Amino acid sequence: MSQDQSEILKRALTREKAARKAAEKILEEKSRELYFTSQRLEQLLDEKSSQLQGVFENIADAYVVMDLQGNVIKFNEAATKLFGYDVSIDKVNVTNLIYKEDYQYAMTSFYDLYTKGFFKGYEARVYTKSKEVKWVHINASVIYDKDKKPVAAQGIVRDITNQKISEEKLIESENRLASLVVNLDSGVILEDENRKIVLTNNKFCEIFGLKASPKDLIGLDCKAASEQNKILFKDPDGFLKQMRAIDEAKKEVLGDELEMVDGKILERNYTPIVLGQKSKGYLWTFKDVTLNRTYRKSLEAQKQKYYSIIANMNLGLVEVNNHDEILMVNQSFEQLSGYTEKELKGKNAGEIFSAETGSEIIKEENKKRQNGLSNSYEIKAKNKSGEIRYWLISGAPNYNLEGEVVGSIGIHLDITEIKNLELQKEKLLAKLEKSNDELQEYAHIVSHDLKSPLRSIHALVSWLKEDNQGKLDDVSLQNFALIESTLEKMEQLITDVLNYSSVGADNTAKSEVNLNTMVSELISMLYIPDHIHIKSLNTLPNINGDKTKLQQLFQNLISNAVKFIDKTEGHIIIDVEDLKSHYKFSIKDNGIGIDKKFHDKIFKIFHALNKSKDSTGIGLSIVKKIVNLHEGEIWLDSQPTVGTTFYFTLKK
Repeated sequence: MSQDQSEILKRALTREKAARKAAEKILEEKSRELYFTSQRLEQLLDEKSSQLQGVFENIADAYVVMDLQGNVIKFNEAATKLFGYDVSIDKVNVTNLIYKEDYQYAMTSFYDLYTKGFFKGYEARVYTKSKEVKWVHINASVIYDKDKKPVAAQGIVRDITNQKISEEKLIESENRLASLVVNLDSGVILEDENRKIVLTNNKFCEIFGLKASPKDLIGLDCKAASEQNKILFKDPDGFLKQMRAIDEAKKEVLGDELEMVDGKILERNYTPIVLGQKSKGYLWTFKDVTLNRTYRKSLEAQKQKYYSIIANMNLGLVEVNNHDEILMVNQSFEQLSGYTEKELKGKNAGEIFSAETGSEIIKEENKKRQNGLSNSYEIKAKNKSGEIRYWLISGAPNYNLEGEVVGSIGIHLDITEIKNLELQKEKLLAKLEKSNDELQEYAHIVSHDLKSPLRSIHALVSWLKEDNQGKLDDVSLQNFALIESTLEKMEQLITDVLNYSSVGADNTAKSEVNLNTMVSELISMLYIPDHIHIKSLNTLPNINGDKTKLQQLFQNLISNAVKFIDKTEGHIIIDVEDLKSHYKFSIKDNGIGIDKKFHDKIFKIFHALNKSKDSTGIGLSIVKKIVNLHEGEIWLDSQPTVGTTFYFTLKK
């Protein structure tokens, strides 16, 4: 190679190196720009994601995200408030939220969601966690990953319950209005501005003897109808003349009377409907007032009929004026009081029948009548023969045609026999209370007297064993042990019987009891083996009751559960549910269980299923009495070898 060629190659190589360095520099700068751009994009993406997250968290409507199996992944605050679930704790599937009658509609909409990728305008009912039913409007769409594969679904849920209620009320109001017009006791006909019938009712057809239904009349020309039906009136030409005058004047007409050929008298009212300066129609009402016009003729006959009813009814009736002067009495009151109407008219009722405070009560009640009040009250009255009677009086104010109180009317019932029975009942209750107290005292005395010889026998047995220590064979020692065991059981039985009789004596004043604190203290005092664990699922409430008896109630049930757990690891679970007027408690164990055929027997006294030395068969009887004293009920659910749950209610 020549020197010139070498020089050329060197220069070319130098240029190529320089170009490569320049390209590397440009590539390095572009890489740096790309890196910074990538970093900025990630920052913007994070900002947008954060902004979008904030939007969904703070929108007024509920925002829900679920997987493709319907399991809820995310609730925003509004969704948590709407449905009542905390998805961080609760497992929620949307199928459990669907109202049972809307299930098919929901499934069709979800099918659209999975196949089309969205649905809009879904309106249906849903259940909340508390089983409250709400109406919702939902727009939903599928969420795709970067490979455009569906991974989840999201939806905006709007609570439209109030809107639905308003719509239902509006429809209900419209239906009521339409029903009112259709069933109104007056014939109604509504015309538009062209005198075409828009609405009428059954009564209109009935009054005019039309065989057509109200629907058949819609759209008919009222002028033509008037011309055709003029023959129904005694003065057909006068009827048409009146119609024309009313139509031209377009003024309200009230109380216009029309006499028909068949003798009916109609009261016609006419009201033009005007909006602004424009006539929008006419409203006519026709009422059959024939009976009203002939009312006076039948009034006296009706008066006589009702007077006869009043005179002969089995309740004493008295009418007085505002000064308590008797105006009228019926025959039953004459028999009740022993006086005739002639003897009583004009006399002051409070003075003539007064016995002890009776006249003062009558004065007070008459003041109430003058103020328009009605009520019932009892008085002690004296009849004509001077005999003291008890009367139940139902009084009401008596008005004149102007609506003024002019006196009162009272219906009297002799309740003397009932009052005597009540007095007997009070005496019996007092006697029963005294007997209960004596029985309670007797139970304590008997308990003491029975326990004393038992303790003496126990002491004698102990002395015999000590005096003959080493001399007694195994059979004798076993017999002595049986005697001691029987003595202990008899003493426990006496104690339980005393406790059972004491439960019924509900003479301890009730107070507010904190059951949560009481049960916690009780558990700490009881002997609970290490292999048995007790827990409460909810905080127990405060109730108004007898603290000692409530402690006895929980102690018996918890001790029973501990006693009959046969598993290597025992569990006792206490829970409570808030009902309307009561609390419902449960104490569940995993013990030996109770066969169903014994469920009714175990609450009866002396029915012990397990014949152990410390079981007298009274514990659950005491529990039942305590529950009854607190106006509750007790029952159980149990399965042998699995465990038992006792349920009971206590009044708040």
